[in-house]
Amino acid sequence: MAVIETKPVTIDLLIEEEERRFLARIPQSLARADEASEVLAGGATSNWMISRPAAVWVSHGRGSRVWDVDDTEYVDLHGGYGVMVAGHANPAIVEAVQRRVTQGTHFAQPTDDSIVVARELARRFGLPLWRFNNSGTEATMDAVHLMRAITGRDEIIKIEGSYHGHHDAVMVSQWRSLDLLGPADHPHRVAAPGIPQAMADLVHLVPFNDLDALERVLHANQSRVAGMIMEPMMMNAGIIPPQAGYLEGVRRLTRKYGVLLAFDEVKTGLSVHPGGVTGLSGVTPDIVCLAKALGGGVPCGAIGGSHEVMSAIAAGRYDQVGTFNGNPLTMAAARAMLTEVLTDDAYRVAAVRSQNMFDRSMESLRRHRVPGYGYAFAFKGSLVFNDTPARNCRDFLAMDTGLSHLHFLVQHNGGVFMAPWGKSEQWTISPMHSDADVDRFCDNVERFAGLVSATADGHSHEYAAGGYY
Repeated sequence: MAVIETKPVTIDLLIEEEERRFLARIPQSLARADEASEVLAGGATSNWMISRPAAVWVSHGRGSRVWDVDDTEYVDLHGGYGVMVAGHANPAIVEAVQRRVTQGTHFAQPTDDSIVVARELARRFGLPLWRFNNSGTEATMDAVHLMRAITGRDEIIKIEGSYHGHHDAVMVSQWRSLDLLGPADHPHRVAAPGIPQAMADLVHLVPFNDLDALERVLHANQSRVAGMIMEPMMMNAGIIPPQAGYLEGVRRLTRKYGVLLAFDEVKTGLSVHPGGVTGLSGVTPDIVCLAKALGGGVPCGAIGGSHEVMSAIAAGRYDQVGTFNGNPLTMAAARAMLTEVLTDDAYRVAAVRSQNMFDRSMESLRRHRVPGYGYAFAFKGSLVFNDTPARNCRDFLAMDTGLSHLHFLVQHNGGVFMAPWGKSEQWTISPMHSDADVDRFCDNVERFAGLVSATADGHSHEYAAGGYY
């Protein structure tokens, strides 16, 4: 009798099989991509939509669910990269936008809703004065410009590996392989494609959760540094929380050396706590940058600051301008978001739901001996498939990406829509999510963990789902 040799199951083989299932489910998305490639560069409207094995074209959303163009229903935990904390077609947002549409959608003049929104943001974040813009990129761009205008200095400090939007000042040291980052104590200032190296040379890089490194840079460059911009809870790396005392130390050091401090809360603001990490930690920076969740699905951005900082705008020392700043539709949606959707009860329910998702997921991983860690903060949570939690971007980049991609595929094939950069992104829930949505996610984690535990290797070859930059 002939002996039939069977190929051992590996993570890479599981990925291949799940990708085949993924592609078989989305024939209309594949057809749309072919059609779009004739008129849209790359066949999509943003490079971040182009991911392996293919972009999924969405038809509509309602509540906690979205439907693709093949009319397949998913529990949505992607949330448009964290924008849709309201949920889809939330009645409060729909009513506010519909009412505003009938009254005019653009004047390039202020409307009453902007006062209500600014007052509520001041209450939540402890910063008295606000201005609006149209995206996270614009918010962080204004913050950097403002810090430079106030101090008369050109250089800034940012956290290595962090993303603050796609403007020239901050597109430095983005996600790359470890061998391109340079020495940990003197990282390479690598500009993103299209960004002049001269801009990158104005940026000093420090690791997250490292006060000693920050003080060394501040001490050596104190007369040239305008300010520091940072995510107070590092995102785009799963979630990396600040270690105990870190944010307090950053606040103390920036004051000691006379530089301004801006918190980029584009992803964390309004999602991890009513007042973002600023409210969660009790550490108040000079400037806070917001976007994403603030608009309830409408493009938005905002910066808030102290009287001392924002007086530069009021006095005209910095022109914070934009034709669409404070757009009536955006202000109407933001007002509804802050006063009707993101209530104290909504945060309490979200915290319980996210924690339940995390706890049940970790139980499945432990039972199947699959490595994992993560966090749950109100409407946000993450799972990263590694034994040791990352403290900074270098720790995170050293982790294998195959398990994360496999998990993304298993969730999709099991009816849960997650952001395609599985290793880096967080889940986003809304007040419209239910316990049944949690069950579907956790059932998929259980299936994923069972598949991994049955493999011959328990890990994959290093896998990159396209890459951010």
